[in-house]
Amino acid sequence: MPYLSRIILLSCLSLVIAGCSHHQGKPSGGASNMPGAEGTFEFKPSDWVESETTWWVDSDGVNPGVAGCHIGTNEKGVPNGRKFGEACLANGLLVESNPGKGELHSHGNDIGHPDTFDCNAWCVGNGHTSGVCEVAAAPPCEQSARCACD
Repeated sequence: MPYLSRIILLSCLSLVIAGCSHHQGKPSGGASNMPGAEGTFEFKPSDWVESETTWWVDSDGVNPGVAGCHIGTNEKGVPNGRKFGEACLANGLLVESNPGKGELHSHGNDIGHPDTFDCNAWCVGNGHTSGVCEVAAAPPCEQSARCACD
């Protein structure tokens, strides 16, 4: 049952993210010079807190080859129990949270702006023959994703 719950959670997250993907912006500062960077979009977490500035720390920074976890905190960086992992969209793009690894940052109106990556382009640009987005573990998040290169 936990496996089914994870698949349902990832599917729901993918649908929410896919529904927001038409709000594309330019890649974040950390992604702007990386191969495969497609741009950012507005992301509202499933436990969205309207009209609040929320605080977060990213476990891996902009690193498509590593599955990351975005960890909710207070303004001093103390974890508050909120979290979400990176994800693979239905179109194969990786949702990669930002900014830098361990950097405490705010989300106005509790809305983040993660990057999206074409994993094949990212992998080829880093000397591999090909790549795909794959679901992967990233504790403390139950589920995340990364670019897997051949």
